[in-house]
Amino acid sequence: MHFEFNEEQRMIANAARDIAKDFPPEYWREKEENGEFAEEFFKAVCDAGFMGIVIPEEYGGGGYGMTELLIAMEELSANGCGAGGVWYFVLTEVFGALPIVRYGTEEQKEKYLPKIAKGEMEFCMALTEPDAGTNTLRIKTFAEKDGEEYVINGNKIFISGVDRAKGMLLVARTTPPEKAPRRTLGITLFLVDLPNEAVKWNPIPKHAINFSKTCEVSINNLRVESNAILGEKDLGWYLLLDVLNPERMSAAAGAIGGAKLAISKAVEYSKQRKVFADPIGSYQGLQFPLAEAYAALECARLMMYKAAWLYDTKFAAEDVKDPKKRVEMAAVFREIGDAANMAKAVAVENALKAVYWAMQTFGGYGYAKEYDVERWWREVNLLRLAPITQQMALNYIAEHILGMPRSYRV
Repeated sequence: MHFEFNEEQRMIANAARDIAKDFPPEYWREKEENGEFAEEFFKAVCDAGFMGIVIPEEYGGGGYGMTELLIAMEELSANGCGAGGVWYFVLTEVFGALPIVRYGTEEQKEKYLPKIAKGEMEFCMALTEPDAGTNTLRIKTFAEKDGEEYVINGNKIFISGVDRAKGMLLVARTTPPEKAPRRTLGITLFLVDLPNEAVKWNPIPKHAINFSKTCEVSINNLRVESNAILGEKDLGWYLLLDVLNPERMSAAAGAIGGAKLAISKAVEYSKQRKVFADPIGSYQGLQFPLAEAYAALECARLMMYKAAWLYDTKFAAEDVKDPKKRVEMAAVFREIGDAANMAKAVAVENALKAVYWAMQTFGGYGYAKEYDVERWWREVNLLRLAPITQQMALNYIAEHILGMPRSYRV
């Protein structure tokens, strides 16, 4: 086992820290309050090659894996960017670049990957639906075959980045549930070019992360060619798992980085602030909860990088395409999912604790916007709910790792 980054990984971490210096909390506070996309930050990370970290070199990327992407996200978040250090990467690299790299045809790779690597194409994923929520198998968006095309209709909710995206990973049914051989069959992933008059969106006012719009989306008679399918028709569920696991790793990176940012600011303040004779940082009532949260975050960090290592080393695209090896690959997906869900659950729970106690450290100033802690509190609270709720992550751990009876039916 190796617990140190190699030279290239250290270079990525150092580059991320250098970028973060140019985009301190004040920058993100302004973008959040004005509801503005962080154009300058996005350009900086694209210029540094970060938006192409997971894209092979032949398509203009860095040729790295999920591990290196998490390193960049964690360092950006921890060194001033908070949720901003993760958000745009999830939308474009996790929802766009990663699945295309792993499952795309050569034509799809050549069409999308160079543009993503250059920062010319942002992505989004249209998965969640109003009536389905976490139960993806109940989605109603349907793609009906019409000659060499598919006609797609449906409604999606909480779709972030669709207002700017030029590409969308769209999840739809191609076989009704009642006609599918198994409940996990009949879902297909499509690559959709945007903007398209058949795809309408409307922003949802929200609690935080307003440097990116999150929208409700209606899809009315959207026509796409058969070659827009990513992977294989009706087998999208299995590919989708391979998108959701990196999303959960990214949530862990955002929680860990954001919490460490809040802890560092609280520690700095606690050394200077005196109410009585000694600095408040000497009070064990503040020391213990911050120390406890930090220790747990470091443990979650190890599990997060284990999940990334599994993702980077145990996957083989040719095995997914081979029906005889799909059982074996399902076991690999399960192993990655185990680590990703545990990392997400522990990271978020202790990030909540860390930011809560950071706010307590600042006292009344923690409630003031100019100190940023209240914004980090709002940001980290999203991770209780997305990309999967804490309760569903614990359900996964109880059922799939501990072997306990399922606590819900689908």
